[in-house]
Amino acid sequence: MYVCSCFGITETQVKEHAAAGACTPRRIASVSKAGTDCGSCVRRIQSLLGRGGCPRLDAEESTAPPALRNAA
Repeated sequence: MYVCSCFGITETQVKEHAAAGACTPRRIASVSKAGTDCGSCVRRIQSLLGRGGCPRLDAEESTAPPALRNAA
């Protein structure tokens, strides 16, 4: 099933990217572009990722302004 129709990204692809370490919507967007056009898929991506979170933040995310950090 498609999660992001703008870029043709499926649930399986999101799960594969998450298993490879892209465990936030921002990281999924970085590897697949999902969520970067109309944004309607971001909540679905969040639900697929669950609440496990990432083991640690990258330097880029940890130095991002608070408004951007909260968007992930």
